[in-house]
Formats: sequence, structure tokens, C-alpha cells
Amino acid sequence: MSHAGVGPRAIMRSAAFLTAGALAVSVLAGCGSDDEASRPLAGQDIAAVSRDKVTDGGTLRWAVDRLPETLNVFQADADAGTTRVAQAVLPSMFRLDGNGQPVRNPDYLESAKVVETEPRQVVLYKLDQQAVWSDGREIGAADFAAQWRALSGKDTAYWTARNAGYDRIEKIERGADDLEVRVTFSRPYADWRSLFSPLYPKDVMGTPDAFNDGARRKLPVTAGPFRLDKVDTKAKGVVLNRNPRWWGQPAKLSELVLQAVPRDQRATALANGTVDLADIDPADVDRIDRAAQGSGGAPLLGAGRTSAKKLRDVALEQGFPADQLPEGTTTRKKITTYLREQEALRDVEVRKSLEPAYTQLALNGSTGPLADERVRRAVARALDRKALAKVVLGPLGLPAVPVGSHLALSGQPAYTDGSGSLGSQDAAQAQSLLADAGWVPGGPITEKKPDKAAGAPAVKESAGGDGTYIVGQDDKPPHRATGDDPKDSEERAAQPSASEGNAGGRRQGQDGPQHTDQHPPQGGAPGAYAPRGTAAPAVASGPLAKDGKALTLRFVLPSGPGSESLRAVADQISQMLDKVGIATEISKVPDDSYFRDHIASGQYDLALYSWPSSAFPATDARPIYAKPVPAADGSLNVEQNYTRIGTDQVDQLFDQAVATLDEDESRALIRKADSRIWAQAGSIPLYQRPQLTAVRKNLVNAGSFGFRTPLYEDMGFLKKGAKAAPGPSGD
Repeated sequence: MSHAGVGPRAIMRSAAFLTAGALAVSVLAGCGSDDEASRPLAGQDIAAVSRDKVTDGGTLRWAVDRLPETLNVFQADADAGTTRVAQAVLPSMFRLDGNGQPVRNPDYLESAKVVETEPRQVVLYKLDQQAVWSDGREIGAADFAAQWRALSGKDTAYWTARNAGYDRIEKIERGADDLEVRVTFSRPYADWRSLFSPLYPKDVMGTPDAFNDGARRKLPVTAGPFRLDKVDTKAKGVVLNRNPRWWGQPAKLSELVLQAVPRDQRATALANGTVDLADIDPADVDRIDRAAQGSGGAPLLGAGRTSAKKLRDVALEQGFPADQLPEGTTTRKKITTYLREQEALRDVEVRKSLEPAYTQLALNGSTGPLADERVRRAVARALDRKALAKVVLGPLGLPAVPVGSHLALSGQPAYTDGSGSLGSQDAAQAQSLLADAGWVPGGPITEKKPDKAAGAPAVKESAGGDGTYIVGQDDKPPHRATGDDPKDSEERAAQPSASEGNAGGRRQGQDGPQHTDQHPPQGGAPGAYAPRGTAAPAVASGPLAKDGKALTLRFVLPSGPGSESLRAVADQISQMLDKVGIATEISKVPDDSYFRDHIASGQYDLALYSWPSSAFPATDARPIYAKPVPAADGSLNVEQNYTRIGTDQVDQLFDQAVATLDEDESRALIRKADSRIWAQAGSIPLYQRPQLTAVRKNLVNAGSFGFRTPLYEDMGFLKKGAKAAPGPSGD
């Protein structure tokens, strides 16, 4: 989870979590206190200054991964660029503060509160009396009602990516005057603040044609500090300019351009001035740091013709790849260009924080050894999560603190460390669990040629950014389905079906159901430790085997640029597992097939990817932890639960949390659900992702925002003679 703001959770949040339920409530209750307070591990780093120190005018060029396919955040192919546009040009009733908590947006709302709970929940919105669309029409109940009808799920002509929350609305009507909107719910909805952020005009939401096609490239009517000027497909940019009808603090910038720039070209784009702000990878952080430190501020290229040896030495010092340094005229030109870029990068700095997203190790529990909960728990107990966090965050000077919750991050109100439900690293306990599951060292092994994971060809290694793949950004999860099995219980482990299709039917573009082998019998109580007295050697004396098969797990990773940190983490995990007798076979696959052909289709044992955080876990996390249910075609609908592990008990906790209007009670239920998710050991949160933003030094009120929604009207360039506060900004 970069992401900021309350709105489009289909992009900013697709939660990543798993279900649990094998341990007794009394055990789970001891994992953390409901009153435990937390704070963000890192504040925003945006060079914050007051508006009077910001120049009026100027163009900010902001690098994004690609030109948005749509400007409608409620469509399945919306992405982070779509979110940026929506935040700058559309109303949001609520936005996120520095703790990732929704707060009223005073530019649009005078107030919003629950005014009735019986017989129905009613929320009354009082709009700012100056709030108007760019065509001069007042923002009002007609816009709220049009968005509700489009997203309610009742009219299938609207191609919507989600309808969570809107499907609970019974009616929307005008209040005492045009500035009041009354929203009546058919069922209680705790996360009502998640709705209408962003809010589109009725011109977009009023008809299926306008919703499906009209807002993909045009937004003629907006209501934010900026308005959409054009989407320039040739220049691969989205151009926003000041909204003359904006009633709030006027935008300092005259123009904001979202420019599509691949990540491996961003350092060059920053150096040549084609972008001013860009999210970057750790390798570019190192390059910018070298530029700032090199030659004590002296020019990296001499006034005259520098000798070849001197050029090579300076280039190596500045991080030029050594394998690209053979002698030759072409190489000299490349080096000279590189060093000129390094000199230009002295005008750029890196602002660091932690993203509202975390990286996890996912364990596919649908088939193979990991279908046994004891093996999953052994994997989890073998991991030193703090050491893994240090691999990525330590070199960047960011807090290397393991994430303690699947459903919230440190600083958010629902956060508490629930990892005690699973237990800390303990190699002896890991081996006891494996022994209890029948995996013993030195057992006979029947040689069998390993199967390749489905999808594109993979490059395999014997063992083993952060380039972590973020679910909910580029590959859209299947639509949500519902269904419970009331016979399941907390005391019984989830038993996924013996066969399943692709995630969510065929929406991921796969050929058909992917049938799996029958789960091996588990034996003993699910999640139980080995019987008292079971021997467990401190170090595995050889590969573990069972029924003639070695204990080897397929570890699937993306192979593209920017994934170096991710692969380093995978290598450490492989070494930790090897110490308890679990072998890993790493498969590096192309980025474009990583999620589609492996994660979503279940063709993996272990995988690393990230989930964005949410201010509304009761709504957003449920599809990720929902118990998989059979679909009409006989496949298994896993919703967004790509580990394929779930229980009715966890589903019920989410349902209870989203239906209570008592915030403390709702948070307690979320924490209880997280405890059970930990206990099931389907996904293991590792660390909060680094947020690394390269910016021109005179650009202020912009950079790494952390949880907080950006204030686009405050961004701009520092006035001459003014100074910005150094370092991270407090929240």
C-alpha cells in the first residue's frame, strides 16, 4: 500500500490478509492489549512550509508509471495515476490524516454525522455553501444519489469494480435545504466515512454510458483546486490546471502534469529536468546520494579533456556499472553523459517515509505441503522478521520494525501487534511442527522431475523494493462473492476444496480451472505442536521427506528491474527455511505474468507481494480473508484471498465489525479477527514498504506523504530566500 487519501479503495486498498481459527479464544486474547497505543513509524517528509513561502505559479511535472487507462476510480482498470487525478480535481468528503484515520474535509463539508440509528442508520451531510462544480452548479443530493445508484450493484449495466458500502444504502434525499444530504442505510454500516470519496458529478454517474465510457479520458465537470485540461496520449501526460471556480485556498501551482516515466528512466528524467518529482527505487537513492557527495561539490567533469582513466575512476565512484566500462569512444560518451547527469542530480534530494502498505510472505494453503497448517506454522516460526525488515529498510535509514498486524499499520487506530498468536522465531518449535506433520530428515526420496509453475517461462534457482508487487495497483482482483458455511467453526481448521479454478472464475484471463491434488491427511489437531517430548534437532541433519517426497516449496518472484530488494529478502527467507529442513525452489517470472499466472491462479507455494493499508479494514480486508466458496461452474471463488485459506469465524468477525457503530467495539473485533488470521499462518506480514521520493530541492509541500492525503493546493516552488524545514515533517 504510493497511496494516500480515503478514496478509491479498489486501487489504494485491496487488503492482504488471511484467516485463522484453530486456537482457542483464551490463547488469542493474550496477544495484545486493545488499549495499546501506536504511532506511525515514520512521519511524512515533504519539506513543509507555510503557503506564504511558496511561489505563485509554475509547473510541477510528477512521474507516474503509466498514462491512466481511465479517470473513473470505480472501474477495474483504474490505477495510481487515476487516484492522483481524482484527488486533485474531485470532491472527497473525508481524507486521511497522518495516522491514516479519516477526517472531515472542510473544503466540502461543514459537518457529517450519524443523526439516527433506529429504525435505520441515517447520516446527515451538511455541505460547504460555496461548494460548486466547475460549471457553476451546486454540489448536492443529486450527485450523491447518482453515485449511489451507479455503485449499488443493482444495475448491471454499470461496469463497476466494487460496491462495498453503497449496497447498504436504502435511499438518499435532500435535507432541510439544498446544502443538506440525508443518506439512509438499510443495514448498519460502520465505514460510512469511506463513501463519496471521491464524489463524481451526476453527469458521470447518471447513465451507464457516461460511467463506462464517458469518464475514461474526459472529466468536463470537476470540483477541486485543479481541473482537467487534457489527456495527452502522444506526450503520455495528464495536464491539470488551476480551477478558477475553486472556493478554497487557491492552488499555488498554475499547472500540474502527471508524466508517464518508467522507473528505470526516472533518474535521467530528473537530471534533464523533464520531471520534478518521482517515486524511485533504492538503486536511484544510492545514485542521488553519490551525486551529492561526489568530489566535494566540485564538477565531476574537468574543464578540459579528462583522461580516460580519470573518467573511469570518477564514473565508478559515481555508481556507473563496472560491466559497462570497456575501452572505446561509445563508452566514453556514455560515461560523460552519466557524469553530466550526476552533476544535475545535485539539485535533487530524496525524501523518505514509509508507505501505507506492507510486504508479506504469502503461503498457498490450497495444495501441497502448505495445505497442512502445521507446515505453514513451521514456515512462520522459522522466520526472523526483524532481520528481514533490516534487509530492506536498514540501508535506507528507515525504522526496521516488523509489521504486527494484517489489518492496520502502526499509527492507525485499529493497530495492535497480534503476532503473539503465532509466536516468534523458534527453530526447535518449527522442527517439532514438521515432525508432527510427518516430515522427517533422511527419509527415502522418490526422484521426480519438478513441474514448472503455470504461465510464462521461469528462471529457476536452487535458493534464494523494494520492488514488491502491490496487489490492487496494476492487476485488478476479481469481483467479490459472498457465502458462508455455518458448519465451520473456530475450533476446526479451514479445509479448502480439493480442486479450484482461477481466482474469481475467468476474470483474470486464464484458460480454465486449474485442478489440484487432494490434500494430504493432516493428522492431529490443526495447528497443534508436537507431543511433549518429541525430539527436534537444533539444525536439520538433512532434507526432510514424507511419503517419498522431499519437502521443497516453490518460491515465485518477479524478475523485472526494481525487484532487487525483494529478491534479497527471498534469499534470506530461503536460508532461514533451509536451517529447519525446508528446501525452496525459486522461480523468477516476468512481471506481467507474476500476479496473473501465479498468484491469482494459485501456481505457487511461497510468494512476496504487498497490500495497501486501509482506513476501513472491516470493509476492505474481508474479501481478502473471505472463506473461499464454490462457484456455479464448480471452481472455487477465492475473491481476493490468494492464499486460499479461510473460516466462517473470521468472516463473521468482519461482518460484526462493519455492522457496529461503536468505534471501540468495531476496532476490538478487527483486532480479534487479526489474531485468528495470525494463528492460521496463511500470510506473514514482514515490513512496511519504504516510500522513496526524489524531488527538486526547491519543491515544497511535496514528497513522501506517508498516510496523509496530499494537499495539492499547497504544493509549489520555494520563493527565493525562503527556507524549508529540513527532515521529516511531524504529523
